[in-house]
This record gives sequence, structure tokens and C-alpha cells, in this order.
Amino acid sequence: MIHPTAIVDPAARLAEDVEVGPFSVIGPDVEIGAGSVIGPHVVIKGPTRLGRRTRIFQFASVGEDCQDKKYAGEATRLELGDDNVIREGATLHRGTIQDRGVTTLGNRNLIMAYVHVGHDCLIGDDCILANQVTLAGHVTLGDFAILGGLAAVHQFCHFGTHAMAGGGSIITKDTPAYVMINGNPAQAHGLNLVGLKRRGFSREAIKSLTDAYKVVYRQGLTLEQALASLESQHEAPPELATFIASLKASNRGITR
Repeated sequence: MIHPTAIVDPAARLAEDVEVGPFSVIGPDVEIGAGSVIGPHVVIKGPTRLGRRTRIFQFASVGEDCQDKKYAGEATRLELGDDNVIREGATLHRGTIQDRGVTTLGNRNLIMAYVHVGHDCLIGDDCILANQVTLAGHVTLGDFAILGGLAAVHQFCHFGTHAMAGGGSIITKDTPAYVMINGNPAQAHGLNLVGLKRRGFSREAIKSLTDAYKVVYRQGLTLEQALASLESQHEAPPELATFIASLKASNRGITR
């Protein structure tokens, strides 16, 4: 299962059925879960933990030291959940002690070719990062987030659950849950309606979110005024509560 040209450090911990392709290098303090396939010419540096059924394609660099100039060799980490796919040439860096000390990806994420995931990023489940997406350090992505090719996200930005960014977007502010953005600088262009319908959101939930979007983006209100209006509603569906929470969590201001 391990190609004879691969270099696997004796201190690495690989499940018995892990496959490692030609010329790949796996260092100490690396743990790889069962059912994983590591392609050729992959470099994995620890401390790094990869969950079950991870698939990494050629020339990816996983768990390397971060590019933050404050980093001084501390034993920070990279942790991935299960069923993640890392395509060709992607780079995933470990965290820094100035933040959580760990870069984290959840489950079932698709990281396409030449994507960069910077230090201390926190990525949820079922996200799609298309080719050449760049996440600066300290970026947070909610579940089911989608970033189109060449999109770039500024450090410390939050990108909400079920939100979507078009290709080439330059994102310097927080993106609320369910919102679709595009452009340089990125601007909001409605809800990610296609994505919500594909994921089985009810008509009632989508109507509630559409009405809430209009309050935030169409009535000329400040964010504080819009939040007050939304929070005055009684018996709000859970989807609306998620939208409100993403607005309240913003520290950089929301994309408008």
C-alpha cells in the first residue's frame, strides 16, 4: 500500500489500509485515518491529523509551517475530519499560537486545485473551494459554503453557512449566512436560492430568509436597526435565527 519510493517517517501513524503514492513524503507527528489515499509527490508535515477516507492528489502540501512572520517554529496543528478531498497543488498550513494554534477542516469538503488555506482557518462541513481560492489566516467558513474560482478572502473574515461567492470575488468583509456575493470588492446579490432549494429548504424558510434579506439590504437601515427589526419577530424559524446570528457575529462589517 506504500510505494517503495515514498518516504514515511517511522513516527507517523497510518491506518493499515492507507495508500501512499510514489515520491510522497510523510513526516513525524502525522496521523492518517483508515481508507485514505495519498497520491504521488504529496508532502505532509506534522503535527497533522487526517480523518478517514481522506484523498489527496499529487503535489499538494499539507500541514506545512505557516507564512505568518510571527511564527517561530511552535508545534501548531492541522486537523481534518473525514471524507475530505484535496486536489492538485493545494496548500494547507498549520495554525499559530497567536490564535487557536490549529487550522481545522470538518468533513466532506472539496478543496480544488491550487487552493490555499492559511493558518488558523476554521472550515465547516460540506464546503466547496474552487480552483485557486485563497483564504488568508484566521478565516472562518460555515457549513456548505461555496467559493468560486480565484476568490480571495481577507484575514479574520467570516463567511456564513450556505453562503456563496462568485469566481474572482475579493472578500474583505463578513458574508452573512445564505447570502450570495460577487465582484471586486464583493457586493451582495441576493440569497443563494439555488443552493437552498437543492438542499431541501422549505418554501416557508426561503420566504422568511428573503424577507429578512430585504430588511437588511433593501430598506436603508443600519445593521443595528435591521437586527432590531428582525429580532422583534415572534416564532422565527431556525433558518432565520442562523441568519441573525451570522449578522451579530460580524466584527468586520457585512458585505453590502
